[in-house]
Order: sequence, then structure tokens, then C-alpha cells
Amino acid sequence: MAADAELLIDRRRLRRKLSVWRVLGIAGLIVAVAAVGFRVRAGSDGRMFGAVQPQIARISISGFIAGSEATAKLMKRVGDSPAVRGVVVSINSPGGTTTGSEELFRNLRALAEKKPIVAFVDGTAASGAYITAIAADHIVARETSLVGSIGVLFQYPEVSGLLDKVGVKMESVKSSPLKAEPSGFAPTSPEARAALAAVVGDTYAWFKGLVAERRRMDDKQLAVVSDGRVFSGRQSVPLKLVDELGSERQAIAWLENERKVAKNLPVNDWKPTTDKGFKLWSALGFGADLLGLDGLGERLREAGARADLTQTGLLALWRPGEAESR
Repeated sequence: MAADAELLIDRRRLRRKLSVWRVLGIAGLIVAVAAVGFRVRAGSDGRMFGAVQPQIARISISGFIAGSEATAKLMKRVGDSPAVRGVVVSINSPGGTTTGSEELFRNLRALAEKKPIVAFVDGTAASGAYITAIAADHIVARETSLVGSIGVLFQYPEVSGLLDKVGVKMESVKSSPLKAEPSGFAPTSPEARAALAAVVGDTYAWFKGLVAERRRMDDKQLAVVSDGRVFSGRQSVPLKLVDELGSERQAIAWLENERKVAKNLPVNDWKPTTDKGFKLWSALGFGADLLGLDGLGERLREAGARADLTQTGLLALWRPGEAESR
């Protein structure tokens, strides 16, 4: 009986050891699979395994353009990657701030010195997003896409009437009459309006000059397309706003035929790394994405980007129903 009891105890010990090793083995397998999955996923933007595979990089520009250090770093990574043979910039955006659009344009032009770039308008490339498009060496748009909206917008709330109704009066001590104008708490003076108009006009001239240079337009051609309106893709070709109608396949074919990029290369999405500063709007947008509310998530992130702007920022943004150019 004693021998049977000892044998039973030994068997139980053995089973416990085997169970521990099974758990450790399964855990190790899970970690290994996760690591491989991470490496494969990371390879989609050219790092780790993906870095050794020749590819075309796809950079997507969507939503509100406000400028981003993460996007600037992304452009540098794409430019420095020996695996990337060409770049497709996929655009679907109504624009954003003039400074953010300018930054994106400059970063793309720097990237173009290292890699051939083609822009694909997959929906809308208006205002600041059109500045993004003209940074490329060739622009392909869908027939029904929206392109253009060349203009600059300066908006601010004027709530003096509301303050009068509620009995609130704002007072200020300024070093000069135009300091902190427009305030929004009082009607804008003619002098302040003239000063703002001069800033808008100067930025508008910069925008038009950029279009004229990049799209090789003369003054007459530029005047037709720079009154703030948007055009369809079909209208945009004869107006020289875009070069070709088609899908992303036509954009890739241009890289292959005109820039001698090897045919049939995989097209991999390159995305910016997450900014260190985790913001509430980004968290809310991520939560909406998890619930399958993709449209809501994008709107929440856009709201966060706008909330970060100063009240007096210049916009190169297309908003249906609102004045767009000066």
C-alpha cells in the first residue's frame, strides 16, 4: 500500500511538472507568434524584415492637415530606406493650416530628391491638400475627385453682440492699436481688417506662386483656377491641375514607366509613429475606431487638431458653404 501511495504521489508530481512545461511552452509560442507578427507588421513600413524587400511606399494624407513632427520623421525614414524604390502619396483631405501644409510640402520636396514621388487623389485634394499634391512630380486623380480650392481663409468669432446681451464687457490695455487684433470681443476696426487682409493677400500670393511654379501655369491659366472653387478630376486635367485620370494603379504605372521603378513591386503602407504626447482626442478617436465608428474617430481626431490651433491661424481649407479665398 505504501508503494502504491508513493507511486501515486510521483505521478502527480510528474503531471504538475508536465503542466508547468506545457504552460511555459504555450506562452513561449504565443510570444514568438506575437513577435513575428510585430516584425511582419513593422516590415510594412520598411523596418525589420520589410527593410530588405524592394517596395513602393504608400504615404496617406487624410483629414485635417496641421503639421506633425511624426510625419516629418516618416518622410525621412522613407527617404533613407534602401528598400523603397518609389513613393505614392495617397490624398483625401480638405486641407488645413497654411503652416502645416507648407511644412508637408517642404518635407515631400526633400523626399523627392531621394525617391520618385507620384500623388494619387483618392477623394479630395483641396486647399492645403492640393499644396501636398503639387509637391509630387505627377498627379493622378479619380474622375469624380475634388481638386483645387486655391485660396486662403482667416476666420474668427466676433461675439461683442452676445457679450452686450449678457452684460459682459472686455477691457484691455495694449501697447498699440493693432496689438492682439482681431480680438473677437469687439468689432474689427478698419485698420485691423486692412492689416489682416494684407497677411491673407500675401499668403494667397505665395500659394498661387507655388501652383504656377509646380504646374507650369502662366498668369491667364492661373487666374482661371485660383478663385477658390473646387474642380472635378475630369475638369482638372485640361486646367493643368492634375496630369492624369485613373486609380492608384495608374499612379504606380507612371513610376514604372517614367521613373523606371521595377514592375510588380509590393505597395506597403508607411505610417508615422505615435507621438509621445497622448491626447484625449486621439484616445476618443481610437475608442470610436474600436467600436467600428471609423467616421466618428476621424472627426474626433480632426477636432483635436483644430483645438490645438491658435485662434488666429491662417487656413488653407475647403469648407462647403464658406468663403474660401480673399
